[in-house]
Amino acid sequence: MPTYAAIIYSSDLDWTAPEQEAVMADYTEFGEAAAAVIRGGAALYPTGTATTVRVRGGKGGDIVTTDGPFAETKEVLSGFYLLECADLDEAIKVAAQIPGAWDGGVEVRPIIQFGG
Repeated sequence: MPTYAAIIYSSDLDWTAPEQEAVMADYTEFGEAAAAVIRGGAALYPTGTATTVRVRGGKGGDIVTTDGPFAETKEVLSGFYLLECADLDEAIKVAAQIPGAWDGGVEVRPIIQFGG
């Protein structure tokens, strides 16, 4: 069966903060309901904890780091799931149950399986 990344875009917030308990309960409920197709995933800390890495001059060039994300946006990459589903239609149906889809967005993209 194909695997899909369900990439969650939401407000830039700290999932570990006490005020997120109700939303986290929704995610726990989703995780239990979709356990049969979830193959992995993670929540991410806020973008303020990010470090952007670039290599100037290509392979072997100078490594340059910048604190924070590349661009400011209303919604940020806040987490993801790996879903093993029969097809894109099933992956979309599952993604629509992810709480991030209710007030943000969930991008569903097939995973390339390299090798044997």
